[in-house]
Parts: sequence; structure tokens; C-alpha cells
Amino acid sequence: MRITSAELRVMDVLWETAPLGAAEVVAALKDSEWSDRTVKTLLARLTDKGALAAEPEGRRYLYRPLIAREAHRKDAVSRLSERLFGGRAAPMVAHLADGQGLSETDLDELEALVRTLRGEQDR
Repeated sequence: MRITSAELRVMDVLWETAPLGAAEVVAALKDSEWSDRTVKTLLARLTDKGALAAEPEGRRYLYRPLIAREAHRKDAVSRLSERLFGGRAAPMVAHLADGQGLSETDLDELEALVRTLRGEQDR
């Protein structure tokens, strides 16, 4: 499922705290300069896409994510990798390293990840 950058800001609010009503989401995004109507439109789009559930509570709806943040990240990275790097991870990591550089901590984490992945493949 494709989630736009604007929709992702709404999802981030709900991944942090859910369920929330539309007014609470609007309040959490007060620095965005979006109108109440814009936030409600984004909530409706996300509900239509199946990313959010809208459950009635009195005269309002409470929204909660139907997809986990990590599942969304995996899907988004997979689509990006497929589109730009033919689905291959190594060229993507090399591109990120070349463009942004890697700290010693980043390198240590990547080495640990490779060791873990190699251990899992040997089983």
C-alpha cells in the first residue's frame, strides 16, 4: 500500500498514540499548518486505503492503525529497492553509504547484521 508523505505524518501520530479522534490528530499536527479539513481528508483517505480503522464512539470516530509501522517500512523499502536497484540490497546500501557516509556505529551495526544473516543462512 502506498502512503504519501502527508499521510505518513498522520500515521506517525497514530502509531505513537491510538486510538485518537480527528480533533486529537489535528491537535497533534498543529505545527503542520494544515486545516482541520485537510487532516480529516487525510484520515478518510487512509481509512479508504485500509491503513486505518475508524470506529464510532458517540458522535465521533476513533482512528487506529491497521498496519504496523515496521510493516509499512518494509513495504516502502522493498518497493524503493525494486524500483531503483532491481530489488538488490547491496547496491542500495552502497548508494546510501556513498551519499550520506557511514559512521563507525553504522558500520558496526551492518557488520553485526551480516554476521546474524550469515548465521541464519547456515542453519
